[in-house]
Amino acid sequence: MTFGDDKKYERLLEAYGNGDISRRQLMGFLTVAAAAVGVVGGPFGKLTRDALAAVEQVRFDGWGGIVSEAFRNNAFPAFTEKTGVKVVEGEFGDTEEFLALVKAAQPGEYNTFLVSGAYDYYRFYKPGLAAPLNEANMPNLQLLLPATLEAFRKESEGKLYAVPFDYGTTGIAYNRKYISDDEAKAGAKILWDEKYKGKMALYDSFQTRAWMGSLYTGQDPQGVTDQAAMWDACRTQRDLVVKYWTSGQEFIDLMSKEEVILSDGWSGRVAYLQQNGHDIGFIDTKDAGFAWLEGLMVLAGSPMNECEQLINLCIEPKISIAIAEGQNYPPSLDPNKVELSEKVKSLPGFDPTGKFENFVWESAQYWFTNQDAYKKQWERISKGA
Repeated sequence: MTFGDDKKYERLLEAYGNGDISRRQLMGFLTVAAAAVGVVGGPFGKLTRDALAAVEQVRFDGWGGIVSEAFRNNAFPAFTEKTGVKVVEGEFGDTEEFLALVKAAQPGEYNTFLVSGAYDYYRFYKPGLAAPLNEANMPNLQLLLPATLEAFRKESEGKLYAVPFDYGTTGIAYNRKYISDDEAKAGAKILWDEKYKGKMALYDSFQTRAWMGSLYTGQDPQGVTDQAAMWDACRTQRDLVVKYWTSGQEFIDLMSKEEVILSDGWSGRVAYLQQNGHDIGFIDTKDAGFAWLEGLMVLAGSPMNECEQLINLCIEPKISIAIAEGQNYPPSLDPNKVELSEKVKSLPGFDPTGKFENFVWESAQYWFTNQDAYKKQWERISKGA
C-alpha cells in the first residue's frame, strides 16, 4: 500500500465517522478495494477490522406510549436505513427509575434517552453519568432555538450534554362537562377546592407537589421561604385526591374514563385527550404550573458517533416535526428558521415567538439542592404522615 492509499482509507473512515456515508457503504468500498488490490494486512487490514468492529446497535430509552411510538415510527427506521445500526428500545416510568438503572449498569449498557427538564439534565450531568457532545457531528443544531440550547449549556459550564428536542408545560387539566373555563382561572388554587373531593387526581412528584403547594400559599416555587406552609397545604390536599398518578398513560386513562375530572397534567397528554374527542380544558399560566424542556442525552460509555448521528437525524426538521405531531409536544426547532406544521402550532404550550417570555422554567440548581429534603417530606405526606 502507498502513502496515498493510506490517506484515502483514512478519509473513508472519517466520512463514516461524520455520518456522510453509512456503515454499509463503508464496507462496500473497503470490500471492493480489497478485492482489487488483494491485500488484507497493513493499514488497510486495520481499517477493515475497525469497520467490522463498528457498532451494530444503540439503545434508546423513552417514556413509552405515544412518545416512544412517535420515535419508533418516524426516526429509528430512517436511522437504521442510513447507518445500518439497529435501535433497541427501552422505556421507563419516571426518571427516578431510569437513574437507578443507569447507576447500577455497566458503562455503555444504556446509550441515548429522553431527559426531561433542566433538573433531570443536571442530575445526570453532575455525577458524570452523561457524556459531552461533539456539536460538530450534529449540524442540525443550528436549526434549534438558541434559548433552548442556552437552557442546557448554563447548567453544565457551557458544554452541551443533551440536545434540546421538545418542550411542554405542566398545568391544570379539567373536564369541561363539569368545570367551566372561568372556574379554572383560579389556577393552582382549584386543586384545593372541596367541591372536587373524590374527583381529583394529581401527579406523584415531589417537584410538582412542592410547586403547586408554593403557588397555593402565595410563594415563589423556586424560592420558598415557608416550607412548612407549603407542605401543610399538600397534606390538606391529600384528603381530596382519589389517586396520585405516576405515568402519562395513567393520567390519560383516569381523565378519559372520567374517573377524575380535575388533575395537574402535561400539555402533550392533554393534547392527546383533546384530539380523541374529550372536552378537556388546560390552563398553564404562571399561577397554574411551569414549563420544561426535554432533551436527547447520551450516557457515558456509549458509542458516541452513532448516538450523535441518531440525535442529529432526530432534529432534522421533517423528522422532528413528525415526532412532535405524534407525541404532541412542540419541537425545539426555531420557527424563524423552520416552517412548522399547523398541528404543531396548535399544540398546547406552543410559543410562536420562540422567546419563551411567558414561561416559568425550572431552576436545576434549586431542585437539585432541595431534592433530598423535598423527596423525604413528600414521601411521608403521600403515605399519610
